[in-house]
Amino acid sequence: MSKNIEIIAFVTLQKEKVLGGNPLLLLAANEEDQKQMTQDIAKALKADVVKMKNGDYLVISHPR
Repeated sequence: MSKNIEIIAFVTLQKEKVLGGNPLLLLAANEEDQKQMTQDIAKALKADVVKMKNGDYLVISHPR
């Protein structure tokens, strides 16, 4: 059984990290906007959120 975890989105406050491509990379204006964007994406896609030590967020999906 394969357990593929997919990174759906990466949400950051640091402009230099936004390069485009796959996964979706989003630049938030502030921490509140960053958190809300992350939660909205995760809810819409029924995905999980991981907050990294550097403050960036990953939206990830698990195979169901």
